Amino acid sequence: MSKTTSDGDKTSRTRSRPSRRGAICEAALDLAAAGGNHAVTHYGIDDHLGIARGSTSYYYRTRQALLTAAIIHLTSLSRQAFHDAFDTGDTAPDIDWATDLTATQLELLLGPRRRDALARYALATGTIDDDELREALASCLFSAPGAQALMTALGAPDPSCAAGNFISLLEGLLFDRLHGSRSMSGIVAGSEASISDLRQPIRLWLTALQRGI
Repeated sequence: MSKTTSDGDKTSRTRSRPSRRGAICEAALDLAAAGGNHAVTHYGIDDHLGIARGSTSYYYRTRQALLTAAIIHLTSLSRQAFHDAFDTGDTAPDIDWATDLTATQLELLLGPRRRDALARYALATGTIDDDELREALASCLFSAPGAQALMTALGAPDPSCAAGNFISLLEGLLFDRLHGSRSMSGIVAGSEASISDLRQPIRLWLTALQRGI
């Protein structure tokens, strides 16, 4: 009996610990957000995690493999965040609901997930000559299928086209708040002023979309 309990506890602990690959990807995003693209190195991740030098290269032999894994990990985080939020329950989606949903997702990228957004922009400088990485990075924060599902729920006649335009709006808002003129406005992420700042342009765009339906 004691052996069974011990084995069960060991299994539980193993499942609760993040995988080494996952920890490496998290470290890569930490380093990119804090120090830019060139900060993401095998030795840099080893030191960041406090593991023996050479450990990261055991899992990801090349820098391209490392960056690819980090971008895929970032995409997974974004997809999960959207799917957790995209649940209408028994309520029919409308502009108010869609505005709140989208503003909340952007607010997460400005607050709790700010590191992910900063890492995305930092890593972009290292993917200019790599079409595969550039394509993966371009879609890692905003899901085209997710946006299309939202546009379909709102009754857009061409959900795919509307989704592309909507993502462009969100990309602009996010960059503006992180690096553009809105970043100098003194708006603090998590505040009511921050949510209001995001809601206004989102609502205007969705209202224009609905009027055109």
